[in-house]
Amino acid sequence: MLSYYTTLRYFIEFSYNGKNYFGYQIQPDAITVQEELEKALSTILREEIKTTGAGRTDTGVHAKKIFAHFDTEQPVDEINLPYKLNSFLPPDISIKRIFKVKGDFHARFDAMYRTYEYYISLAKNPFTLESAWQHWKRPLDIHKMNEACKILFEYEDFTSFAKLKTDNKTNICKMYKAEWEQEGTELKFTVSANRFLRNMVRAIVGTMVEIGSGKIKPEDLRTIIEDKNRNAAGTSAPGHGLFLVDVGYEFYFL
Repeated sequence: MLSYYTTLRYFIEFSYNGKNYFGYQIQPDAITVQEELEKALSTILREEIKTTGAGRTDTGVHAKKIFAHFDTEQPVDEINLPYKLNSFLPPDISIKRIFKVKGDFHARFDAMYRTYEYYISLAKNPFTLESAWQHWKRPLDIHKMNEACKILFEYEDFTSFAKLKTDNKTNICKMYKAEWEQEGTELKFTVSANRFLRNMVRAIVGTMVEIGSGKIKPEDLRTIIEDKNRNAAGTSAPGHGLFLVDVGYEFYFL
C-alpha cells in the first residue's frame, strides 16, 4: 500500500461519448470508461493506477465534463500527460487537463453539485439519433413540464426515482435547478443537485414526458414522490439523450 506521505494525487478533467460503454464504473465482462482510462494511465506511468470518478453514469450516457482523481508515487507532467493519454485512448474519450490537488481531495465526496442535461427531439432528426430521445410522434406541453419542475423543489427524498436494489445509504438529494427549455424542435432539460441517485434523472425525465403528453397531471408528481415507490414513476428515458455537463468543486472559487 502506498504511504500517504509519498503519494501524489491528481485530478483529471475529461469527457466522453457513452455510446460504446456500459457506463463509467468498471464492471465484470463489460467495456467501461473507467477501464479504458485506468489502462491508459497504467501503461503510460508504468504503475498500476486506479481512478475514482465524480460519479457513475449509466450505459450509453455521455459526459461533457467530468472529473476523476488518481494517486501515484511519481510526479507527472501535467502539460504533456493529457496529450499522451489522448493519443492512447479511443477517440470517444477526451482528456481536457490534469492538475495536482491536496492528498485528501476527493472527486466524488468533495463535489458540491452535479448538473445534467437531457435532450428530446420533437421532430424526426437523423442527426441526433445518438444524442437525443426521438419523441416526435406525440406533442409535449413544455409549460406543464415546467409546472412539474417547480414541485421537485418541495421534496428531498427521491426514492420514487431511484433504481431498485442499489446500495444507496440515503435517497435524500438537494435540488438546485430543474428547467425545460425549447429551441426550435429540441427540448432541453437542465437539472442540478448536490447528488443524484442511480437512474434518477432518466426516471424524472420519463415521468415529465408522461406529464407533457397528458397521461398524468403536473400535480400528480406530488403523489408519485410521496409514494416512495419506483413503480409509481414513469419509465426511464433512454440513456443516449443524457449528458453530465458539470461537476462543481470548491477549488473553482479559490
